[in-house]
This record gives sequence, structure tokens and C-alpha cells, in this order.
Amino acid sequence: MTIVEDAPVEPDTADALTIGRRIRQLRTARGMTLDDLAAAVDRAPSQLSMIETGKREPRLTLLRTIARALGTTIDALLEAEPLDERATLEIALERAMKGQTFRALGIEPFRIGKSVPNEALQALLALQGEVERLNDERSATPEEARRANVELRHLMRRQDNHFAELETQARSILDAVDHPGGPLTQRTASDIAAHLGFSLHYVPDLPPSTRSVVDLKNGRLYLSSTVPAKGDSRTAVLQALSSRILGHAEPRSYAEFLRQRVETNYLTGALLIPEDHAVAFLQDAKSRRAISIEDLRDAYSVSYETAAHRFTNLATQHLDIPVHFLKVHESGTITKAYENDDVNFPSDRLGSIEGQMCCRKWTSRVVFDIPDKFNPYYQYTDTGNGTYWCTARVEPSSEGAHSVSVGVRFEDTKWFIGRDSPNRGISRHSVEVCCRRAPAELEGQWRDQAWPNVRTPRTLLATLPSGAFPGVDTTDLYEFLDAHAPRG
Repeated sequence: MTIVEDAPVEPDTADALTIGRRIRQLRTARGMTLDDLAAAVDRAPSQLSMIETGKREPRLTLLRTIARALGTTIDALLEAEPLDERATLEIALERAMKGQTFRALGIEPFRIGKSVPNEALQALLALQGEVERLNDERSATPEEARRANVELRHLMRRQDNHFAELETQARSILDAVDHPGGPLTQRTASDIAAHLGFSLHYVPDLPPSTRSVVDLKNGRLYLSSTVPAKGDSRTAVLQALSSRILGHAEPRSYAEFLRQRVETNYLTGALLIPEDHAVAFLQDAKSRRAISIEDLRDAYSVSYETAAHRFTNLATQHLDIPVHFLKVHESGTITKAYENDDVNFPSDRLGSIEGQMCCRKWTSRVVFDIPDKFNPYYQYTDTGNGTYWCTARVEPSSEGAHSVSVGVRFEDTKWFIGRDSPNRGISRHSVEVCCRRAPAELEGQWRDQAWPNVRTPRTLLATLPSGAFPGVDTTDLYEFLDAHAPRG
């Protein structure tokens, strides 16, 4: 081992600023001037001044000399904690002035004189901390969003994607409007709005970043007068009302925003497909070994995706069937996922599934290549974690085609229509390269001859939009409300 005496001090627990401040405090406590200490260690006062202000790191030999001159030890100088509250405040503020927050505000570093009171230093540090907190809150990165999504999915898995309190809320609302069970009509959706004190208004100029807008002041719910070809006007009404039923307040974090959205979608599904009626429907289908997502969709006049989502809420809790759900974009990217049947979804280092590429051998990808778009596609897939059976369907959307699939373990296939499917796939995505690498012949031919211009997702590199509601242009929102508010 070689000890380099003249190397700069690089302590694990203290930095140059802290060491310099400790030297100055010990010097003044002993009644020494800067010139006195400089003479004692045979250095220029200007050199010691730079050390005391943290602008220069002292060499180890010089630090020992300073310690002897001050009647202390080198270990005492290297302690991380400053000697008093004032030093702590000054050091914190000096560091802050060198940081990005002060620079972004155009505040130049200034000398902290002895006449500046502690309260002023505390106020500056508090302001700096609040600015940084707001910046962090308003610029949540995609990584933060993924972490929040992972935590939420873990909660859903622990609950088997069934939330009794939301089911109770839905049951209470349906009882209040005397819903007899079965499909929810548009008139009943309007009755729910009236029960909650809202009138419905369909307008052509709804802000493009919103699905609906609630005017809490005047008790109005605004919806688009143009319903997309695959849209459901009941869903838009119920999603807007669900937030009011659940008492959602302005989200304070992206995690809270995500959870509110999941709760809203869950309650909407529970209103469209009431638990009591749907469980009886599904239990009857199970007794006949004829469970079908298509039949659930048709029985309640909802989209295939809504039926698939709702099935995951009820399957494990009431049918004792673990299940998984996938929504995959035509590009192969997973956009939604849920599982409690131990299927191995691809994930990143954070455990996030959304945004990963779905295996080409899985039902969710194979279905895009099936010419028959009218009937559901069924497939067994052998994976490194067992064999799974899935049913899938492709649905169009404004962002391109998506496949929606529901799957179960091999032993639970006996309860479903489509279990006699001859379609088989083999996926080693969880344990091998599988389809993540092109065939060797193709790769050898094109690896050095291809240069794609990647279509980067809009939100991949950008931070989430600022404001109370991520993704919503609040200027558009407030201008819209002002224009449509009742006058007089």
C-alpha cells in the first residue's frame, strides 16, 4: 500500500467547505486572526482564506499542521458535522448558491456576512427547498411514472384486482337509481348524473386533452358531442362521475394521479357490469364450462376491453381462477398489464412491464397476423414458467390497433370456450433471447446496412406536463369553462 502524503484530502464524511468552516470556527474560538494562523503554519493568509471558504482543498500535511496550530487533531477537523447551527446554515446556503436552482433563478452567489441574521438564512433555504420540491413534482420523469405504475400493479396483484370498497360504492349508486341489474342504459347513466347533482351538456369544442370536464361551481358535466366510432357515451359520463363519487381531490403526486385513474376506471366498470349480476352470469358459465369474454361483452353491451378488465376483477375473487390481462400495441409494445397467475411478463430493471416489447410468440402478438378479425383467437403458449392459454382480439383506436388478451394457466383452461384450440406457440422470452434478436441469417445480411429513423414516443424523453393534472392544458380547460359557464 502506498500513502501519498501530498494528495488532496478526500474524506468520506466531510467536504472542503465543511473542513474550511470548522478551521475558521476553531481559529476564532481561540482568538486567532487569519494572519496569526497563517504565520503559525507558514502559509500566506490568502491561501488559508481560500481553504476556510472551501475554495481549495487542503493537503494532508498542511491539514496536520493547521490542527497542531489550533491545538486539535486532524480527526476533529474531518468530522462531518459543523460546530454550530450558524455554520450549518451558512454551509447549506453556500452549497445552494452553487447549485442549479439558484442559477436557474438568476441569483448570483454572494458573501454571507456576520450581520445577516439566522432567520434570513433559514428563509432563503426554505424557499430554495420549496422551489426544488415544486420542480420535482412538476417534472416527474418517465422513471418516476414507471415506479408508481409498478407499485400500483403490485397492489392490484395483492388484491386479486378486486376492491370491495369500490364494489360497494357502485352498488350504492345503482341502488339509488333503482337499476334492476343487467346492462346499464344511457338513460340510467343520465339518472346517475342527476342523482349526483349534475346536468349533462354535449359540446363540440371540448378541450382536446380531455375526455370530459366537470364544472363543480354550476353542476355541469361537459362531454364531446362527437362520439368516436368505437366509443361508448356511457363510459365517458361514468368516468367523469366516478371521480366525484370517490371524492377525488387534486392529485399531489403522479402516483396519486395513477391511482385515481385506476379507481375511476374500476368504478366505471363496476357500474357498467354490476358485481352481483355479473358474478351469477359468470358462475353459470363456469358450471357449463363456457366462460367467454365475448359473451360477457355482449351481455352488458360494453367494449371487449371493458369486459376483459372487468373479468380480471371478478375471476379470482368469485371463480377461483388466477388470470392475466395484456393490452399490446400493433408495434409490439405492452401498454397495459395485470397478472396474478405467475405468468412471466417482460420487465425492465424497475419491474415495469408497460413499454416493454411483448414476445412475438405470445397470443397478444400472433393475433395481429390472423386474417379473421371477427372471431376471437385462442392459443396455448408453452413458456419457461408453464403453459398458458389465452384468448385475444384486435381493436382499433386513435393511436393504432391494439390487441386485448386474457389468459389463464393450462389447468384452468377447462372452464373456457376455446379450450379446444389447435393453435400452439413456444416462447422462451423469460429465460432466453427468444424473439428479441433477429434470425442469424437476417441479422448477418442487414446488421450493418440498416439505419431506421425511430418514431420516439412523445412522452419518452419529455417530462410529464406541469400543472395539477398531468396531460391537461389548464389554459384550455379554464378558457373552456369560462366560455360555457351560465351567465346571469
